[in-house]
Amino acid sequence: MDAQTPEAPLRIAFLIYRGNPHSGGQGVYTRYLTKALVDLGHEVEVFSGPPYPVLDDGVKFTPVPSLDLYREPDPFRVPWPWEFKSLIDVEEFLIMASGGFPEPRTWSRRIRKVLANRVGDFDVIHDNQCLGSGLLGVVKDGWPLLTTLHHPITVDRDLDLSHASPMKYLTLKRWYAFLGMQKRVAKQLPRLVTVSSSSKRDITAQMGVPAENMGVVAVGVDHVRFRRLPHVKKVPGRLMTTASADVPLKGLMPLLEAVAKVKTERDVSLTIVGKPRSGSKVAARVAELGLQDVVTFATGISDDRMVELFNEAEVAVVPSLYEGFSLPAVEAMACSTALVATTGGALPEVVGTDGTTGILVPPNDPGALAAAIIQVLDDKVLRESLERNGRKRVESMFTWKACAEGTVREYREVLANAHR
Repeated sequence: MDAQTPEAPLRIAFLIYRGNPHSGGQGVYTRYLTKALVDLGHEVEVFSGPPYPVLDDGVKFTPVPSLDLYREPDPFRVPWPWEFKSLIDVEEFLIMASGGFPEPRTWSRRIRKVLANRVGDFDVIHDNQCLGSGLLGVVKDGWPLLTTLHHPITVDRDLDLSHASPMKYLTLKRWYAFLGMQKRVAKQLPRLVTVSSSSKRDITAQMGVPAENMGVVAVGVDHVRFRRLPHVKKVPGRLMTTASADVPLKGLMPLLEAVAKVKTERDVSLTIVGKPRSGSKVAARVAELGLQDVVTFATGISDDRMVELFNEAEVAVVPSLYEGFSLPAVEAMACSTALVATTGGALPEVVGTDGTTGILVPPNDPGALAAAIIQVLDDKVLRESLERNGRKRVESMFTWKACAEGTVREYREVLANAHR
């Protein structure tokens, strides 16, 4: 093709095995990346298992139903006999009943069958971290495939196991059994993309994926929606954090201890976007630390309310023990909210390390976290500088348009390799 000729728009099948519409980075990634791809002139059709994603106008959608075994308010449910329509359904239920997590395996088998009836409809397939064995069949069927692997789930597993009681240890180990399949599949896929150089190094080290098979494309933020709202006043002493789940990885326990330390010196409040799991230690820890009147959980909120919460906070906190990227950090900076984060995983890469766009502390260190929060609360000049510089960093590095453009370059690399 002539260098001066615009490259043709692509027809993209975007796969996500569960859409996570109200929480979770994968659901956010799916919604905003697909919209940005359409805005660039490409055609995108999302194929998703339940819970189904929230998508914007112009993005096509095809549901790929499952038994939906983890739906609220009845997770780990037993389906009615007439719900079983295939051997894949039977396999899904049996794996769940034995304590495993079946969705990546069974959904990948379903989507292979769906795509077999759509030959010629798409130029490239994009899998969002399913890594199920059925994807090897998708490649075998001749589809050019790109897979996003946000970070190695081995990190989640190891942190969960390290915090588990002896009774829960074996249960968790069984739950994470799907990782063996994902590691085998990841090493055999033609091309992967991840969201940070930190994740790329960890995926190579922990999952054995050759570095040369991976590209890096940073995630974006809707910087038009996530912005400073002049009419929203900062609440003195207000902290905010977002966690799609109160798993050890997200560092909520160290944050609660840090807030308890801050509370001894000044008025403070914490809004947590997310909710404790059933049987979680988080709610109990809130009571133990005497934080019932200080901590508020916000769930099921709209995007606009999320932006308001960022704007109400004097300090946004990302206390994670590890992040493959961190959408919450970028969203906070986009809203011109001063940021305190840890050095876990890719956070230094995202936030910046010179102290002008965010304050970084070691992970799992409540004392250091408390000191940084107090520093930012007490120093108005520092706080306002972090607010301005954080926004500038987002505008220059972390937009969804830039993410979509980088992803398209990866698609064209996959197609070039397929032709070769």
